[in-house]
Amino acid sequence: MPTSNRLSHEKSPYLLQHADNPVDWYPWGEEAFQKAKKENKPIFLSIGYSTCHWCHVMAHESFENEEVASLLNEKYVSIKVDREERPDVDSVYMKVCQMMTGHGGWPLTIFMTPDQVPFYAGTYFPKESKYGRPGIMDALRQLHERYSKDPDHIEEVTTSVKDALKRTMTEKSQKRLSKDIIDKAYQQLVKNSDFAYGGFGEAPKFPMPQNLLFLLRHYHFTGETAALKIAESTLQSMAQGGIYDHIGFGFARYSTDEKWLVPHFEKMLYDNALLLAAYTECWQITGNPSYKKIAEEIITFIQREMTGEEGALYSAIDADSEGVEGKYYVWSFEEIYEVLDEDLATLYARTYNIRPQGNFEGKNIPNLIGRDFREQASASGLSVDELQQQLDRARKQLLEAREKRVYPHVDDKVLSGWNSMMIAALAKAGKAFGNREYTKMAEKALTFVEEKLFEGKRLMARHRDGETKYKAYIDDYAFLLWGYIEMYEATFSADYLNKAGKLAAQMIELFWDEDNGGFYFSGKDGERLITEDKEIYDGAIPSGNSVAAVMLTRLGHLTGETDFLDKADIMSSTFYEDISRMPPASPYFLQSLQLTENPVKEVVILGKEDDKDRTELVERLQERFLPHVLLLAAEDTDQLAKAAPFTADYKTIDGQTTVYICENFSCQQPTTDLEQALEQIIKQ
Repeated sequence: MPTSNRLSHEKSPYLLQHADNPVDWYPWGEEAFQKAKKENKPIFLSIGYSTCHWCHVMAHESFENEEVASLLNEKYVSIKVDREERPDVDSVYMKVCQMMTGHGGWPLTIFMTPDQVPFYAGTYFPKESKYGRPGIMDALRQLHERYSKDPDHIEEVTTSVKDALKRTMTEKSQKRLSKDIIDKAYQQLVKNSDFAYGGFGEAPKFPMPQNLLFLLRHYHFTGETAALKIAESTLQSMAQGGIYDHIGFGFARYSTDEKWLVPHFEKMLYDNALLLAAYTECWQITGNPSYKKIAEEIITFIQREMTGEEGALYSAIDADSEGVEGKYYVWSFEEIYEVLDEDLATLYARTYNIRPQGNFEGKNIPNLIGRDFREQASASGLSVDELQQQLDRARKQLLEAREKRVYPHVDDKVLSGWNSMMIAALAKAGKAFGNREYTKMAEKALTFVEEKLFEGKRLMARHRDGETKYKAYIDDYAFLLWGYIEMYEATFSADYLNKAGKLAAQMIELFWDEDNGGFYFSGKDGERLITEDKEIYDGAIPSGNSVAAVMLTRLGHLTGETDFLDKADIMSSTFYEDISRMPPASPYFLQSLQLTENPVKEVVILGKEDDKDRTELVERLQERFLPHVLLLAAEDTDQLAKAAPFTADYKTIDGQTTVYICENFSCQQPTTDLEQALEQIIKQ
């Protein structure tokens, strides 16, 4: 048996984790499919990602095991896929798993024919049957026997899978989505809200920031105070819970309990990007400094632990350290007293629920659940500010001590889509908080994407270790479009708006379904899989179609390019059936309806960049939450006319900063009365 398999030539950290397995793994590709056809062997497809806890468990129990490897090597062609590099492959087979079993997750395990059609699916398999789950050894033997001796049954299953996949293909409806679907989604989110601890549904609890972004806009457009209360309750509860890292900052993937105390400790770039956007927007609405504090702490964490030398952003940090989940993050009661002096240790332990018996498997996860800072300060004879200063001093000492531990594995591949989400969030925070450093951080990451993640004009999905690979998917294009639009709104550099227009045109050319509307997952120049996938439901991240609809709507208003608005409008017919069936499952897409079903204003501010009147007006607008306002600013329209031709004839009045406001496709007289303009813009 060779000491390493074919995966040793790959760049994916996940595939490299399996390069020394005794399993004769192949990466996804023709070589594996040809071998399976030639030898008439079924394919064992295993999909996961490098920071997935149960992927590690299954790898250790089964893929590092000689007995399992021997069976796989004899009877199957085994393929390993990194879902973060190949979300197209993952999306198709996850859909099949959910159809076959009623659930999904990772590791995703698929048994399929050499033609790539599944005949059995599941997620985690223990080595031997236990936990009410079939063991991988039994499954491998029985399924191979079925494949070899009962081809009629296999054909029957694969035919039904292909038929089921055909039925999932979206056909455009004669109807289009309208305002009532927004209200239905809102009512169902209210029904599903946890009013005790925040969030949605029961444990395990995921942050679901798309829901929060939708609710903040629903509050803005309707004044429904419950929408804001649900969002605030969730954001506050998560920030108090153990899902938030109170020592090093940043959010973990999800909480295993309803109170947000015990996280699944992995940290993902996309969760922190979407939550950064949600905390920033909640600060814009409420002015509550606690939201700004969390937003800024997320950025501190990203800068310290997930940013490469050239400004690119890493994908994820593992939950496990030294093979133990959460080991890097938890504390014994004694350790707190070893690191801090006694008075400070007592203060920290009392405030952050650190107990001698522990609050998690004998150890402690620092958290603020049920803690009130005023009460803590009063009990300690300190002011709230003094308490905060003491706790911050303790936190820094604990972080320093924690950094001496064995650090978890970092998945340092750079994904264009996930980077773009964080670029968008950083630009939003830079704009809202008036912090140029955040915008610069976004600019640096965006420069990396532009320089390293394009081959010619084609956006690519992943860069690692000098290699750029895989044609980017609709998600990557939509998220980069989001990044460009937020960067424009943070800097008013027309260059970003021009790039957004070109990228949107290419996205339509590559992914748009001319017959039924909407965007396919893979481009016309991409690999053909067993079905052409088109996804509208938001999962851990918003779907590419959801983000594309919102960004095309925003871009259409910013540039006056009605084709972008028309495409978004068609999508409300394309996905009418899917979204009508489950309105809260596509909360990000509903933002596009919130923009089309409510009055939207295009505002153009012309004036010298160093004119204090212009600067003050722009700052006052940027710090507010104004999703109904699409704002353009320039010294003169020469800068803007290429990206937004409708501004070509706009001029300043008497050399003063001048504001043009358009609403419902009609424009008011330009004005130099900036207070009056501000009032007009803010008013809905």
